[in-house]
Amino acid sequence: MPNINEWDEKKEIPQSIYKQVGEKGWLAGLMGTDYPKHLVKNTIKSVSPDKWDQFHELIITDELSRCGSGGFVWNILGGFGIGCPPVLKFGKKSLVERIVPGILNGDKRICLAITEPDAGSDVANLTTEAKLTEDGKHYIVNGEKKWITNGVWCDYFTTAVRTGGSGNGGVSVLLIERSHGGVSTRKMDCQGVNTSGTTYVTFEDVKVPVENLLGKENKGFSVIMTNFNHERIGIIIQAVRFARVCYEESMKYALKRETFGKKLVEHPVIRQKLALMAGRIESCYNWLENLIYQASKMDETEAMLKLGGAIAGLKAQSTLTFEFCAREASQIFGGLSYSRGGQGAKVERLYRDVRAYAIPGGSEEIMLDLMIRQSLRVHKVIGMNLPVPKI
Repeated sequence: MPNINEWDEKKEIPQSIYKQVGEKGWLAGLMGTDYPKHLVKNTIKSVSPDKWDQFHELIITDELSRCGSGGFVWNILGGFGIGCPPVLKFGKKSLVERIVPGILNGDKRICLAITEPDAGSDVANLTTEAKLTEDGKHYIVNGEKKWITNGVWCDYFTTAVRTGGSGNGGVSVLLIERSHGGVSTRKMDCQGVNTSGTTYVTFEDVKVPVENLLGKENKGFSVIMTNFNHERIGIIIQAVRFARVCYEESMKYALKRETFGKKLVEHPVIRQKLALMAGRIESCYNWLENLIYQASKMDETEAMLKLGGAIAGLKAQSTLTFEFCAREASQIFGGLSYSRGGQGAKVERLYRDVRAYAIPGGSEEIMLDLMIRQSLRVHKVIGMNLPVPKI
């Protein structure tokens, strides 16, 4: 926390911090799966790998988010948390054993490269192309990716490519290594999450071994969909904690700031703001714990079917709550939340980070629509007699 303001203004965080997180064994615990103890030098000391569950993952992400900087959390956990799980789950054993230990131990970095300049949430229409060579040993990749978290530092890119025809059925996922050549990255300046390393990536005739295919050719859409629940849970945890940081900072300030002869908290309008913030935060957190508990009792396929819609709904609800709390906190702090640094630093910074949570991982509008469509599908599958419209 003492370094966050300085790092945010410099738009960089020392690489040694990421290395420390790996050395503590934390990175290995953020895979949304069993703790891969066979792939790390050091495991988390306070919890046996055999007892590791998704609530421990919640704790790590939640506690790191107390710093009140989306850029910091994305720098440490962002690209890695969504780029590494597909490799671990769908990569060939030889590929996993070759690259994953270096990533989990904090020596190498990885990101997820799906979004393109003209294809964000509409994954089925991505255009980055991978053509198989005549000898069938390599894919030649050409295309561009945009808004790729951590990409500027990464050694590996878990990349969605088009290997077949149009639509979902022509998408595959490749693990592209920077060392393959033809990979160029440039850092992007964005509204918030300044230290996240948001990147524009260009692939020019990159020669990728077929062994780097994750899952099966033209079946990459299911790899991507499997990853979305884990990604969205991570966004939810951060958004809810950031909303809570806004609330906590507002409460501390309201208890000491005096206006018109009395403390801010003695004004009914301020107490109402705090009450509305608290109510939204606690309802989101309760739903979050409920979903994580359910997910921990289901296998991945069942969780995708039954919880995908609910997770999408909470993703939207949590980012709306984050935005509401950032605004109300800004009103409570007044001018102090409009300038960088000082008492209102966390609120000012988080207000800039809001859009980075409302849009990535599926925009609020798409999430709310997905919530209803998925709910109707699930009810139909389990046999409820509902008049399901064509949607």
